This record gives sequence, C-alpha cells and structure tokens, in this order.
Amino acid sequence: MSRPSPAKISLSLILGWLLLLAAGCERPAEVINTRFLAFGTLVDLSLAGVTEQQAQQATDALEQDFAEMHKAWHAWDPGPLGRVNRLISEGETFSTPPSVLTLIKIGAELSQQSDGLFNPAIGHLIDSWGFHSNDPEGHRPPEPETIARLLEQNPQMSDLNIDGITLQSRNPRVKLDFGAFGKGYGISLAIKHLQQLGIENAIINAGGDLTAIGSRNGSPWRIGIRHPKGEGVIATIATRENESVFTSGNYERYFTWQGKRFHHIIDPRTGYPAEGTRSVTVIDSDATRADAAATALFIAGPDGWFKIARQMGIEQVLLFDDQGRIHMTPAMAARVELEAPADAVHISPPIDTGR
Repeated sequence: MSRPSPAKISLSLILGWLLLLAAGCERPAEVINTRFLAFGTLVDLSLAGVTEQQAQQATDALEQDFAEMHKAWHAWDPGPLGRVNRLISEGETFSTPPSVLTLIKIGAELSQQSDGLFNPAIGHLIDSWGFHSNDPEGHRPPEPETIARLLEQNPQMSDLNIDGITLQSRNPRVKLDFGAFGKGYGISLAIKHLQQLGIENAIINAGGDLTAIGSRNGSPWRIGIRHPKGEGVIATIATRENESVFTSGNYERYFTWQGKRFHHIIDPRTGYPAEGTRSVTVIDSDATRADAAATALFIAGPDGWFKIARQMGIEQVLLFDDQGRIHMTPAMAARVELEAPADAVHISPPIDTGR
C-alpha cells in the first residue's frame, strides 16, 4: 500500500503529551513511547500505565500485525490484493481472500455514502500520477489524454459483484487501492489487539493519523493539528474515551512540475488533484470511517463538504480552505482550541448522527 514518506508527514499531527518514564522496568511508567515502520510511515505507540516489558510485547505484536496488513493490502506488490486486481482485469469470477473482501465491502459502502468522492476503485488513475510510490518527487503529471481515457472508463466500487466470497467486476478497469482508508482500518484492528492484551490506555499514531483509547493516567490525551500553511499547530483537541483523529492535507505528499505543485489527493470527477482545500480533520469513533471521510471531504471542498459529512455520518469536521478560512461543525467547534488565527471561521449547521 502506498503511503506518504515519513519525512513529509511526520508533522501532520503533533502529539501534545510529555513522555515521562518511571524508573524500573517492572513498575508501570507514566507513558511509554515506542516506534516502528509500517505502511511506509512511522507508527508511534504511546502506552499509559504499563511496564517496559508489556510495552515491548505490544510493540512486537503490532509491528507484526501491520507487516501482515501491508502485505495483504498493497495494490502493486505481489500479495492478496495484487492477485485480486489481476483477476479483476482479466474478467474472472473468483474467490476473494477474507482480508481483502472485508475492505471491499467497507469501501463500497463508504464510497456510496460519499457520492463516489471516496473511490478505492481508481487505482489506475493513482498509478498514472505516480502516487503509488513512496516518494513522488521527480514525477510529472500524466498526459491529458491519459486522464481523459481513465475517466471515460469510470471505475466504481459499484462495478463489483459480491456473492458470498465470490467476486466479479463488470468493469475490468477497476483497480482497488486501499490507500485512502486501509490505514484507518489497520489502526482499528491494532487497537482491538491492544485491548486483547489488556491495554486500555494508548495512542496509535501512524504518520499523524491516530486513534486514542482511555486516558493519559486520568488526563485526556491532547492532540495538536498541524497548520496547513507551515510549521506549528492550528488547533489542539483533548480526546475522549475512544476517538480517532484523521487529517488529509495537500502538504503531505506532492511533487512539483514546471513550478506548480501537484498533491496526492485526486478528485475522481476530474482526474486531477482536488482544489479548494488545504486540509480536513475529522474526529470519529470509527477509524476507518474517519480515514475515508477525511479524503472525501477534502475533495468535496468548502462548498460541498457539509453534504458529504452528513451522508457519511460525521459530526466533527474542521476544514481549512485555500483562502485561509476555517469551516467547522458545531460539534468540532465545541471541542477544538484554535492556536493560530484564521482569516475567517464559519460554523455550519449541526450534524446529528444519533450516536
């Protein structure tokens, strides 16, 4: 699975906690922080109230989990998803591995809710831009004729027919790419594994996208959201019991061609990088939905994000547009503490999901 390189996304979100290690490896420390590489990015694991031995066991377990996910869900490397994409292109009807089938079903539902703005079927379009590689620097935009052809092929998640574990695509130009929500689903599985290990207070932060459970020894975990204009944070948030905070930004992954910067969030309607938005941050109880929604709302932009958020059931949104204005739902405005001034702040009508 292609993901942003650590150098470009290490500041996507700045975690605002101080890590104090207690003396002695058998006594629970206040917070223990470990780090490993997964999905092409650095994963920071912060654990409260555990021993050094417990922290190491948890790190080893999650590192193995993420390695298996990466192998299963990478769209271009050999593996289960690569095999699925090959059989789709050949028009085959075939049995789908459970590790892939679950994400296909989730992706199809989220794509429908987003009016197709979140579209995991556009792997060929992502490939044409070179954003399947870890470092897109030095690339150039595809030819307009290439983009027009890929748009005409119109791959959609609704092209996939699922019957039990059997899959067949009406459109052989579907190429599945789980990059816009696989990390969220992976983090949710990793959180469940931590809980199975008896760990109830933790943060898993994968390149700035994270899920927090429990607390920092009785105090909320505090999260900083990077300012999309540059260094520093634009806002901080105190998390609650079990929340995911995901951000999509045009500063995370890009290349420059003939003086113009092209970022990695492709609008499936135009075939080009989405315009009008600098970043979107979503808070939700479901990491997979938060991950997909951050992408869909970024593409929807300042004029369309509210409709898509309502359809996807997202109550807490902060969008920073390319004019320097902040757009927020009331639920987000009640939580967020702005650390930097904005040109204007627009509060939307509330979104009530009933959760």
